[in-house]
This record gives sequence, C-alpha cells and structure tokens, in this order.
Amino acid sequence: MARIQIDLPTDFVFKTEIPVRIDDVNIGGHLGHDSIVSLMHEARARFFAAHGWTEIQVSESPGGGSVGIIMADLAVQYLSEAFHGNRLRFQIAARDFSSKGCDLVYVIRLVGHGSDRGAGEVARAKTGIVFFDYQARTPVEIPPRFRALFA
Repeated sequence: MARIQIDLPTDFVFKTEIPVRIDDVNIGGHLGHDSIVSLMHEARARFFAAHGWTEIQVSESPGGGSVGIIMADLAVQYLSEAFHGNRLRFQIAARDFSSKGCDLVYVIRLVGHGSDRGAGEVARAKTGIVFFDYQARTPVEIPPRFRALFA
C-alpha cells in the first residue's frame, strides 16, 4: 500500500510550541493520531491570531460579511512518538495556491531535538484550505492580505 509522503518547503512563516497534555495520550501511552489533528488546529489558530485574524475572519467580504477559511482536506504523515510532557514545535508554511485556496503545510518536531530536517520529527501534515464568505456561504478569492504573506 502506498504511504502518504509530504514534502516540506524550505521556508516556514510561523512557529509555535504546544505541550502534549495528558488528554492527548492514547491507550498506547503516546500522542494519539486524533490529538495531532487537534493540536494542528490550535497551531493554525495561533498562526491566524498572530496576524490579527481568526479562522472565520481574515477579511471582510464585499457584502459586509466575513471571509474566513474552511477545510477542504487533510493529510498526516506520522513519523515518531511523542509523550505526555513533551513540547512540540509546530511550523507552518503555505503552498500550492489556487484562486480560492491553498495548502497549509505543518512540520511537528519535539522541542530540543535540533532544527535539522528529520531531527525529532513527530509528524508532517497538510490541510487544504478554501477561503469562504460566511454570509454568502460560498468560496471566494484569497484575500490579498493573506496572499501577501507568502509573496
């Protein structure tokens, strides 16, 4: 069976650290797959907040509503274990832009295991995001302020 392979970009525009909580640990005694997705959500929310946005308010729509994001897809490549009390560093980049969305790429590493590629990597992931007018309930063009971050 073919396995998901997520190639990492060379530049990441954001990083944050999040501890592994006891609720994040599964019956196997390590970070659960579902918790990685929840922690990615926290990292993404922090990324948006660092720019003064939320996931539902990146800009205003022409009709006066809010333009935010919705998830189109998700892929996670699990690489190693993490345990309760470990600190994880989430780095986020964007790539594969279309007119209405892009992929956010994440690398998740154990803090204290260097910054070299592969060093302490717990997972790689990507979420396909689409910009969405929450009043009109329809996909819209990527807001210029968001696109400018990655120009």
